[in-house]
Order: sequence, then structure tokens, then C-alpha cells
Amino acid sequence: MSDELLARCEGAARTYGSGPTATVALQPTDCAVAPGARLALVGPSGSGKTTLLHLLAGLDEPSLGTVSWPAIGARDALRPGPVAVIFQGPSLLPPLTVAENVALPLVLAGATDADAHATALEALSLVDLDDVADKLPEEISGGQAQRAAAARALAGRPRLILADEPTGQLDRVAGAGVVDVLLAAADRAGAGLVVSTHDPTVAERLPDVWQLHGGRLVAEEASWSR
Repeated sequence: MSDELLARCEGAARTYGSGPTATVALQPTDCAVAPGARLALVGPSGSGKTTLLHLLAGLDEPSLGTVSWPAIGARDALRPGPVAVIFQGPSLLPPLTVAENVALPLVLAGATDADAHATALEALSLVDLDDVADKLPEEISGGQAQRAAAARALAGRPRLILADEPTGQLDRVAGAGVVDVLLAAADRAGAGLVVSTHDPTVAERLPDVWQLHGGRLVAEEASWSR
């Protein structure tokens, strides 16, 4: 039912700038993310993947149309907790240890330092990063940093996990490990998962694919049909 959807776009479009220099990043789009979704957003650079992901995350607002989260609530209820976002680039704060990075959103949400730290350690254990909990981000590998970002998302017990090119800066082996973690995290949390990617080996790991081209959602299909 529609009130169970984690996220829904209805004619949602995004244009940056105005007049002759305006850039249409996403054409009017209708789509929905259901509970338990395992979706890949695929398309060439500039196709609108990140824009659509940011709209689904509530990080940006549509220029036209609407984005809603029927099963979660209003936009200001998305974070911290219900909707977790994992970015392509480095997202760990350099002065904080890995455990402190994972715990920070929980502290900002009102958890005590002790409770947040315990939850962070539990989340790091789930992604096999117990041994780097006390290290600084500069002391761990890129693959470990992305797994730590997944742990931070998992710590908030999200209902929807959105990952923007999470393997884009990693080699094939490290990238596969991050996808393993994302799938396991989504399964453990009972969360929906949407991953934007240009890597076909990543897209093949997800049962459903949304294809974008020129800012337009051109196809929604099951990966087995490709």
C-alpha cells in the first residue's frame, strides 16, 4: 500500500540555476521505494543518479513535483535514524576515531556518550572493524572507511539506506567487500537499499535496476531480465 512506501517521487524534477544557464539535472520523475527494496541506480556520469538519490534522501528539494516518505514521516524526521546516506568520497571526520565517527550521529540525536559508544562498537563488529575502532580515519584504508560509513548508517537502525557510488574510489576486491557489507546491513536492519553505481558488477548484485539517461528515468527492470 502507498502508506507503506519508504520514499516516493511524484513528478519530481530538479533544475539548478535559471534562465539560459539553467541545468536540468532530473526530468519529472515518478518512482517509489518499497520496504525491502534492493535497487541499483545506473547510468552514465551526469545522468541524474546522484540528484535522484539526494531527493530520495531529503538532502535536496525538487524544483517541481513532490518527494514524500509515507512510512517514515516528514522531511525533518528522516535523520538521524530512519534514512541513512553513504557518500562516495571520504565522510569520516579526521579528528575523531572511527568509533567516535560512528557514534556521533547517535550523540547528536540525544544518546548518552556511553550508549552511543556501545552501539558504535556493536555496529563496527558487524562489519568486521573491531580492530580499527580506536584508529583515526587517516590510519585506515579506503575500503575500511566505506565499511565504517556503513557501520555509521547501521548504528542508527535505518529503514532506508542510500549509497552514492560507494565503490567508486575502491578497487574491485574492496568494492565487492563494501557491497557485501551494505547488503548484510540492509538485511540485518530490515531496511530498503538503493545504490547508485556506474559499475555493472555492483548493479548485478541487486535484484532491481533503475536506469537513468539525460536526467530521465528511462527503465525500471529486474536485473535477471537484462
